Amino acid sequence: MKILVIEDDKELARYISKGLLEAGHTVDQAFDGRDGLFLATTEIYDVLLIDRMLPLLDGLTLIKTIRAQANTTPILILSALGSVDERVEGLAQGCDDYLVKPFAFIELLARIDAISRRAHNNYKEQTSITVADLHIDLLSRKVTRANKAISLQSREFRLLEYLMRHKGQIITRTMLLESVWDYHFDPQTNVIDVHVSRLRGKIDKGFDTPLLKTVRGSGYMIDE
Repeated sequence: MKILVIEDDKELARYISKGLLEAGHTVDQAFDGRDGLFLATTEIYDVLLIDRMLPLLDGLTLIKTIRAQANTTPILILSALGSVDERVEGLAQGCDDYLVKPFAFIELLARIDAISRRAHNNYKEQTSITVADLHIDLLSRKVTRANKAISLQSREFRLLEYLMRHKGQIITRTMLLESVWDYHFDPQTNVIDVHVSRLRGKIDKGFDTPLLKTVRGSGYMIDE
């Protein structure tokens, strides 16, 4: 899994990151809420580990901001604040679990696995996605915009599904190569550009509002 650790205690952050790397995960780190928000909203992660008491932007405000952007990435709060009211407050802001410091690393791993498993099950159970007037049915594999049927090839459907599952988030070429083409290297071709261009022509051409956007220097995004 790709995990983001947002923790201002650098020694603890290094300890957590080292353990996660040894467990086979990929880890990014941020040491304040502002940098954490930037990473959490511009990259795709499987789990976010967020300290509650962060400089520049506190953990609860950070979580609330992430959830306001329709980002459903599983979040585990790590905090020395462990009263019932404090845990309930954290859950109310949108975190999926709350772990009180100090904690055993084996419990941290177990909780990461648990919230990731729940999120994966929810991901599989989703049968349709809608962004503005664009609708994709994952069971029948039918796509419509403003109730007009749109015919997509298999790869175009996978590309659209991935973009819509992560609506409002910037998706890089690397993410698309790994998730849609199953490449774990860049073949140095314009295959992504060609497919995105074809997809844009099918879902945006003839409609007033373009939904498939190119974010210069970063990637692509489906957004209302």
